[in-house]
Amino acid sequence: MILTIDNILTPEELTQLTETLSQSNFVDGQTTAGWHAKLVKHNSQLDTTSPEVNSLEELVINALERNLLFQLAINPKQIHSLRFSRYEAKMHYGSHTDNALMGGKQFFRSDVSFTLFLSPPESYEGGELIIEKPEGDLSYKLNAGSIIFYPSTFLHRVATVKTGTRLVVVGWIQSLIRDSSKREILFDIDTVRRSIFAKEGKSVEFDLLAKTHANLLRHWAE
Repeated sequence: MILTIDNILTPEELTQLTETLSQSNFVDGQTTAGWHAKLVKHNSQLDTTSPEVNSLEELVINALERNLLFQLAINPKQIHSLRFSRYEAKMHYGSHTDNALMGGKQFFRSDVSFTLFLSPPESYEGGELIIEKPEGDLSYKLNAGSIIFYPSTFLHRVATVKTGTRLVVVGWIQSLIRDSSKREILFDIDTVRRSIFAKEGKSVEFDLLAKTHANLLRHWAE
């Protein structure tokens, strides 16, 4: 399942992120790429030793954790490996798949990838996130403060930035539910049961859906 959420950041949070990053030290993005991704990765990233890294990561993670739609759709267990990335003219990231395990010796699994857009789309040309699927490529260029989640199993790329600057936060999530199709089933059931509860309250139908959702979660969760 591919999910986009508008305005996951408040205007104040977006301003804090962009203003802080405008004064931060960026390094070659290849320093955090896998051995094969280094061949196609051409961007810069916030230096992981910068003193502001922890506070910026905390801001983004807090924004995700308070969002109900994110919680229902992703069932997050661990949000990890955040990268604050910058693409300027002629920079791009060729077709690649994300590493299955990240976080160094902690070995967090990458079930879901995300890109949080920080630059207004009209401020740069090119730079689309392109997700490659058998039925064709899907292209995304969201408003500043909006985010896209997609299975980490997909090949994807970032188109060449022609003009302007593309500023994003990318990161990964280990979900309680490893399988993307099972996450979608749980999300659909939860959406329906919440809709029934809003219209009818605690009914027989709601109880049966709540039972099914809980039992599937119990069966599938890791």
